[in-house]
Amino acid sequence: MINIPNLLTLFRLLLIPVFLWLFYSGIESARFWAALVFVLAAITDALDGYLARKLEQSTPFGAFLDPVADKVMVVMALVLVTVDMQLLWMTIPALIMISREIIISALREWMAGLGRRASVAVSGSGKLKTIFQMLALIGLIWQPAAAWLSWVMPLSWGLLYIATVLTITSMVQYVYASRNDFGTEPEQGA
Repeated sequence: MINIPNLLTLFRLLLIPVFLWLFYSGIESARFWAALVFVLAAITDALDGYLARKLEQSTPFGAFLDPVADKVMVVMALVLVTVDMQLLWMTIPALIMISREIIISALREWMAGLGRRASVAVSGSGKLKTIFQMLALIGLIWQPAAAWLSWVMPLSWGLLYIATVLTITSMVQYVYASRNDFGTEPEQGA
């Protein structure tokens, strides 16, 4: 159960309170440091899955914990940025993204109960959504004030809206892939 990929996932979970504290700490360059912790979490997100496959160290514990760590970190970042900005144009994408995570998590659990979890496995559009989402959040967390970095916020907003479109697209793809199973009862005990 304890291996390098799972340790990376646990490390990502431990980064969550550090990220939260830095975001609100008020220390000099707090937003930069919070964004850097978020970058580190994003790297461990990519690395733990890669290493689990490469080292053949996939475990049921890792399969459970990895998506939990991912969703908690991303949802926390979306909520913090939304509360901080207090803008409708941030709130709408955040609500869409958080709602999608809840819907797809429930769909995957339900499909697993039918023994059809593979039909809603992570897709290319889901992975692409995650990349755009992470890149957007890095800039939106950081919000650099330096004039030479004035391009970061417009780019981050653009990436956020691309991620929002990919969020909707991937959700529709997952639901569509499950459409033939909507009338099926889950197995007992599932």
